[in-house]
Amino acid sequence: MSDRSQQMCYIIIVNWNGWRDTIECLESVFRMKHESFRVIVCDNGSTDQSLNHIEQWAQGELAAKSTSLNSNTESRKPVSKPIGHRLFQRDEVLTNRTQFDLPLLLVRNDRNGGFAGGNNLALRLALSQQDMTSAWLLNNDTVVNEDALGALLRKSAQNSNAGMIGSTLLYYDRPEKVQAFGGARFYPLIGLSVHIGRFFGTHRPVIEGDIEKKMDYAVGASMLVTREFLSTVGLMSEEYFLYYEELDWALRAKHGFVIGYARESLVYHKAGASIGSSNTTSRRSLMSDYYLMRNRLVITRKFFPQYLLSVRLFMLVEVLIRVLNGNLKQASNTLRLAFNRDCADPASTRK
Repeated sequence: MSDRSQQMCYIIIVNWNGWRDTIECLESVFRMKHESFRVIVCDNGSTDQSLNHIEQWAQGELAAKSTSLNSNTESRKPVSKPIGHRLFQRDEVLTNRTQFDLPLLLVRNDRNGGFAGGNNLALRLALSQQDMTSAWLLNNDTVVNEDALGALLRKSAQNSNAGMIGSTLLYYDRPEKVQAFGGARFYPLIGLSVHIGRFFGTHRPVIEGDIEKKMDYAVGASMLVTREFLSTVGLMSEEYFLYYEELDWALRAKHGFVIGYARESLVYHKAGASIGSSNTTSRRSLMSDYYLMRNRLVITRKFFPQYLLSVRLFMLVEVLIRVLNGNLKQASNTLRLAFNRDCADPASTRK
């Protein structure tokens, strides 16, 4: 078995109007112990001069600031600057054949392609590099511990069939609370997922193998995929824009790859800072709520059509919950979606 831990990983970070979070994430990434990695930041059509700010940070002209109430130790020490980097336009990525030896590659996407679109563009650039053996998809609103990548690559080296590997996700402002042990369980009867270990404390003992038996997919906030996985399964489906992309990916790969969990890969997540996602319906943005409801139906039609009726019925319960919470626009959208009627796409005005 080859030692994958010594091979090159490309870390993929998608930014959308969130440069402050992104440079805090980058500080923690470049502080990691593991050396065999490069970073690709894909800006997804931001309107806040994000790439200019990120370049200023890389040149040492702009400092990263931690917004953690608990001042996570992972985000305190600044890394040495300048950091070598190059900026690509979208068209350059699609035609690139040049090999680069730079720690940071920046990509300017000319539109907001959503979670899959931004990651896929960066993955195309990574795949054009001959030394690329794996890619770590990492949300920009995260901070990682110094062994986060090392733990993922050790898990990959232990099992060559592990095409998708998740981390231990902890809440950024409540690092004693678990967001997910690596991944989630999906319940096709209702079309919803539940994160494994959600709200458990970090003191709870976990066995990686036990968690892996429960995982239907790795949570996309921190997810390592191998080059073999990408070559066999392909890139993420861009039909979702937000949510369910990881599940779609895992379902397409389930006959050829297994899902892994690297317990010691610790990632602190701000949980939906850029898109207004929340586990609480009343606090979820209109865009987040729309895609969560819409894509329940998309994934069900595609992989579990036998459960389409039950998913629609459970969505009617969601309508009642939204009405009771006073979220009438969300309730209206969910009702129209449940009955297969068009409703306004909150992202339809994106650049």
